[in-house]
Amino acid sequence: MAIILPDLPYAYDALEPYIDAETMHLHHDKHHQAYVNNANAALEKHPEIGEDLEALLADVESIPADIRQALINNGGGHLNHALFWELMTPEKTAPSAELAAAIDATFGSFEEFQAAFTVAATTRFGSGWAWLVVNKEGKLEVTSTANQDTPISEGKKPILGLDVWEHAYYVKYRNVRPDYIKAFFSVINWNKVDELYAAAK
Repeated sequence: MAIILPDLPYAYDALEPYIDAETMHLHHDKHHQAYVNNANAALEKHPEIGEDLEALLADVESIPADIRQALINNGGGHLNHALFWELMTPEKTAPSAELAAAIDATFGSFEEFQAAFTVAATTRFGSGWAWLVVNKEGKLEVTSTANQDTPISEGKKPILGLDVWEHAYYVKYRNVRPDYIKAFFSVINWNKVDELYAAAK
């Protein structure tokens, strides 16, 4: 049972004008598909380890050395993107009262959280991701990871993530990453974030 590319939960143009349809086609159909293909190719070399990417990437030392980096890159790429699509929606949503209170308690206000997340996304040098995670202490934390590394490998549970690889925004935003980060806040699926927060605590 190989890993498969999940369908988008909305139409390719559903997130316009914030995320354009051309980018969604390239990002989902080409980039994410490549991570799926490469992860499957790596897993085929070691069928004995199974295909539970979350469990494998939570304990990267358990991954056979000859496919470890391939799975960090491509297995992480698959998990990160499969989550990313679900974290966006054309609907208008807002954090639940419980999550909003946790954000206020941790960061001071929603605006201060947004500022911290924006800094993490803006200052991630090169390719990577910005995250809101539930850490090992059960607290909210803003962090970022390089390339397709996942917070799961650090024992953290991602509940919101933004892809800041250039392929995620270059068609529409060119080299102006801050405009893309700002646009992301208009399409966040807070219902999904709430669901992940409840499960992670």
